[in-house]
Amino acid sequence: MTDRRLEIDGVRKRYGEVIALDGMTFDVRAGELFGFVGSNGAGKTTTMRIALGVLAADAGEVRWAGRPVDLAVRRRIGYMPEERGLYPKMKVRDQIVYLARLHGMPAAAAGRSAEAWLERLGVAARRDDEVQNLSLGNQQRVQLAAALVHDPEVLVLDEPFSGLDPVAVDVMSQVLRERSAAGVPVVFSSHQLELVERLCDRVGIVASGRMVACGAVDELRAGGIEQIIVEVPRAPSGWALDLPGITVRHTEGDRTVVDLAPGADDQDLLRRALAAGPVREFRRRRPSLSELFRSAVNAGDAGASGAPDDRTAVGEGTRTVDEGTRA
Repeated sequence: MTDRRLEIDGVRKRYGEVIALDGMTFDVRAGELFGFVGSNGAGKTTTMRIALGVLAADAGEVRWAGRPVDLAVRRRIGYMPEERGLYPKMKVRDQIVYLARLHGMPAAAAGRSAEAWLERLGVAARRDDEVQNLSLGNQQRVQLAAALVHDPEVLVLDEPFSGLDPVAVDVMSQVLRERSAAGVPVVFSSHQLELVERLCDRVGIVASGRMVACGAVDELRAGGIEQIIVEVPRAPSGWALDLPGITVRHTEGDRTVVDLAPGADDQDLLRRALAAGPVREFRRRRPSLSELFRSAVNAGDAGASGAPDDRTAVGEGTRTVDEGTRA
């Protein structure tokens, strides 16, 4: 059986002395929703453009089903760019049909598929309107229809949820779930981490052009710092300080949230709490993806700045690219 994965393997990209990608490596498996998250300028858009062949990598390889991505494969990928590449003065249906034909669909099939997707995404009533006359949310729906119209084998979406209202977010989420359930690998970038956590099978966290953490959210939680919430009414100030492996994150009223380092003993914390007063609550708290993201990015940035690495091969004084200005 063919290994239907999109693989990004050791991809590097630079602009002069500016490092955009520094050995980017991950894969997106058949039927998987993969969330690609990182700060602005981390390397997400550059990675997607290289995967689509819009940019050429300096090193590394992009593969689909075990083979390098070529022009024939690119025609079978659905791509939604962050900058929204629609023709503003072209009618909605005409535009979707035109883009389907560019992907090799016969005219009749392109027309049927365009109608089906415009209906599915709730913009069929605007089929004869120019794109520039649509709201930003409806333009977003049309852009997604353009990525889906040719029944792609892979979906690569750059910030697909940006600017959408809650109803449109629900529609797009359902469509992405349907495509992944049909076996399509789906990768999308987003700054809406609660949405990524709810929707995705796996998440990749990017910092400084590298993948610094990758896995299911529960796997990322298992490898990080645990948190414990303790409620002790009228406990003296600082009661949880100076315990080995335990750091007070914050205190609000009678409730204290602490970080428990790997190997630290939560029973020491419990004994200290009991000594401070009656314990009304003592429970572990699952860190959110936002907290995991901040922890992974901070660790990745510290590692990049504090240790020698492959950047020295590119030249002295290298820096990462801000995708808002270069990419």
